[in-house]
Amino acid sequence: MKTYIALFRGINVGGKNTLKMKDLISLMEALGAYNVQTYIQSGNAVFQSLKERTQLSEQISLSIQKQFGFAPLILVLDQAEFEKAISENPFPEGESNPSSLHLGFLARPPEHPNLAELDRLKSESEQYHLADRVFYLYAPDGIGRSKLAAKSEKLLGVPMTDRNWNTVMKIHILVNHY
Repeated sequence: MKTYIALFRGINVGGKNTLKMKDLISLMEALGAYNVQTYIQSGNAVFQSLKERTQLSEQISLSIQKQFGFAPLILVLDQAEFEKAISENPFPEGESNPSSLHLGFLARPPEHPNLAELDRLKSESEQYHLADRVFYLYAPDGIGRSKLAAKSEKLLGVPMTDRNWNTVMKIHILVNHY
């Protein structure tokens, strides 16, 4: 049995696409997931399954569509991918201020990212790094006003869901309980 991390984008945000975590756990268990644990209402789940990662995101999304009327983007990572994203963090200085360090998990590696425009949008204090399916963004002056943060998904050309370092570490704790 493998351990997986499911990252949901766009659920329970602004009163839209409401999905209670207890309902998500039940749905995932009905699809064959074991030991499902969630972290915060915005959609993070750690679970075990006998299925392959490639099957899981589509099955979960289709089931949510059928039962709740919307189909969120769901990225499913295996434990090794998630651990690699943590260990390869190029901005360890951001770990002491976890709201300033974000990991954008990508649906697939970008084929033609617009790096020139990313560089143009980045403020003097911001740094970013693209590594396979992770877009690291260190914004010590805050993510809320960052033009780079606001446009990164479009410029990468790949669906992305973002987590700050604090959330990544909380998920990491759940993963290591298996």
